[in-house]
Amino acid sequence: MITINGTNLDLDSFKRIVFDYEEVRISEESILLINKAREYVEKVINSGKAVYGINTGFGKLSDVSIEKEDLTKLQENLIKSHACGVGEVFSEYIVRGMLLLRVNALIKGYSGIRLKVIDKMVEFLNKRITPVVFSKGSLGASGDLAPLSHMSLPLIGLGEVFFDGERLSASEGLKRAKIEAIDSLKAKEGLSLINGTQAMTSVGVIALIEAINLINLSMYNLAFSMQALNGIIDVFDHKIHELRNQKGQIEVSRIMLEILEQSKLMTNQGELRVQDAYSLRCSPQVIGASLDVINYCKDILIREMNAVTDNPIVFPDDNQVISAGNFHGQPVALAMDFLGIAVSELASISERRLERLVNSSLSNGLPPFLVKKPGINSGFMIVQYSAASLVSENKVLSHPASVDSIPSSANQEDHVSMGTIAARKALDIVENTNDVLAMELFTSLQAIDFKGKADLSNKTREVYDYMRKIVSFIDDDRIMYHEIHKVKEVVKTDEFKKMIKEVE
Repeated sequence: MITINGTNLDLDSFKRIVFDYEEVRISEESILLINKAREYVEKVINSGKAVYGINTGFGKLSDVSIEKEDLTKLQENLIKSHACGVGEVFSEYIVRGMLLLRVNALIKGYSGIRLKVIDKMVEFLNKRITPVVFSKGSLGASGDLAPLSHMSLPLIGLGEVFFDGERLSASEGLKRAKIEAIDSLKAKEGLSLINGTQAMTSVGVIALIEAINLINLSMYNLAFSMQALNGIIDVFDHKIHELRNQKGQIEVSRIMLEILEQSKLMTNQGELRVQDAYSLRCSPQVIGASLDVINYCKDILIREMNAVTDNPIVFPDDNQVISAGNFHGQPVALAMDFLGIAVSELASISERRLERLVNSSLSNGLPPFLVKKPGINSGFMIVQYSAASLVSENKVLSHPASVDSIPSSANQEDHVSMGTIAARKALDIVENTNDVLAMELFTSLQAIDFKGKADLSNKTREVYDYMRKIVSFIDDDRIMYHEIHKVKEVVKTDEFKKMIKEVE
């Protein structure tokens, strides 16, 4: 069981709870802070003073005071009216991430929500019941209102859930999971549940985790393609990259020398040619730059995972409730747009290497489209087409969402982040790039068979032998999507990721 305290979530604990279903509990220190903040909220209610989010309306209606006897109705109406999501539903993992991240924000003791409500969210996680959350409808400020409302509805027995693989009404799902819904939400609790950045952050963290894996796959793909093309190893010389003084580039070039150690297929400058094309020669610079962006995004997201993103924020020690803007998703929005661009470049340079492998004018002696009998066989011709299509799609998706804004709530909320759109686009780019890199790996394995696997470096030979148990050499044309889909699924497995893990 993993204990969380509002400050200690990282990528490893996120993965263990969200993907591996490890149970979670709240620290004892956090429980004290939660109760202290709630006591202060009750004090504010009893004072009769109008305080935003506690006994007023929301957004443009913030000047409307609500009678004490209507506060429960106010909070439940908030959840119901704000559940306006459309589009496809988020995956179970994204929603589990949302629940975990919202809990982690609330337990810091600045929200004023009851421990009872947070415990119910933890129970959802531990009993594996997942709210149905629609993926579209968030502006990214005031936080992720629509998605978090859908996440919150089942806590009070409304909306829909997934349980044991079925999509059910919340009432039926809770009954099967032996969970009792909360009988009512008290003052500020509805707002505490939905005013935050946890949808965009959950999507972003999952995109980030996969992006790190794509850096590793990119380096192994580069190693396979360079060996198949008898690439020049001098370009990884540490002296070159230290002069550039870019951390990612230095790291990638160092790792490439380790991956290619003892390869007999690599050449030296001037041995077969003076220089390679940019897609080979400049790969440390390109992959390294993407690695630097990924590390930047990792820093932003880990901070956001452990942040308070409420409005208003309760400061019981200072006898204050302050309405401000921590719900604004701009930090995540910018990071997610940057992540999408960086990952898109991994696909772009990969497709160019794939083209060199199949193009006999560029492949340094490999047969056209990597088949023994071209003409009657098209071989890997359309593998490159498909990769090129995904690269072009990524270019469209890489247009930043964060530069857009649109006024809402009668112009009270007149600048928004579009952070959830940025995160969703980044995840789409990650999926497309996974497919492109899988296609390059599939193609480079075929190319290696024309050069001889015995001359591979030790690290790449291990991966070659593993993959050749999944897909075999192609003598004559076969239905290619079967093979591509096998590869794209294998590169997502924990076993394969562990085999190629060089950065994390």
